Amino acid sequence: MFAKIQITGTVTVKTGMHIGGSSAFAAIGAVDSPVMRDVWTNQPMIPGSSLKGKLRTLLAREFSSREGRVPGSPDDDSPVLLRLFGCAAKERIRTSRILVSDMFLLNYGELRQRGLTSATEVKFENTINRLTAVANPRQIERTVRGARFGLDMIYELSSQEEAEEDFDTLALGMRLLTYDYIGGHGSRGYGKIAFDGLSCRLVAGDADSQLVNRLDQIISRVSEPVGDGS
Repeated sequence: MFAKIQITGTVTVKTGMHIGGSSAFAAIGAVDSPVMRDVWTNQPMIPGSSLKGKLRTLLAREFSSREGRVPGSPDDDSPVLLRLFGCAAKERIRTSRILVSDMFLLNYGELRQRGLTSATEVKFENTINRLTAVANPRQIERTVRGARFGLDMIYELSSQEEAEEDFDTLALGMRLLTYDYIGGHGSRGYGKIAFDGLSCRLVAGDADSQLVNRLDQIISRVSEPVGDGS
């Protein structure tokens, strides 16, 4: 069988988020470490690869703990993860069942109404040489707290028997991410996010409606509150 199930919702930034873009052509005096931006709007964005990679990394840690082993590469992950995220090893190639689109800013107008002039901020940081006491200042651009991005994921349903386990795994990864961070500098407080308004629906192919309803219930539970970032 073959079907596509779309997962939608929003990603809300709870603390300043830095997903780095290129600074190769930065002007003198520009921010040292800019964020990734959408070329059409010049607003910050979340690449789908950043979200998908972080979900897989967190799930790999979880499954490694359960199985008592540390995979040498992503291609040695648990079979459940290989089924969901794919495998690139020769003679074991598997395509990913989950497709994650780039995410774009939804509420720039709301941020402007709150008095902000930009969807990003610049955070100044310093490292101090312990021997010479010489400071090494730098500027890091961050997407501001309160920014919201549209989430759009496609799950390719090829086995009704495995779909609920796949969604349980995906929901677990998303829940773990709400207690972790996305982007850089997470240990210094950057990149905490929350998922809101998650739901799924059948958009192509054929699948049992009761199964789709169960999948929707699984994914919608990720949106349960995990802490107030306001």
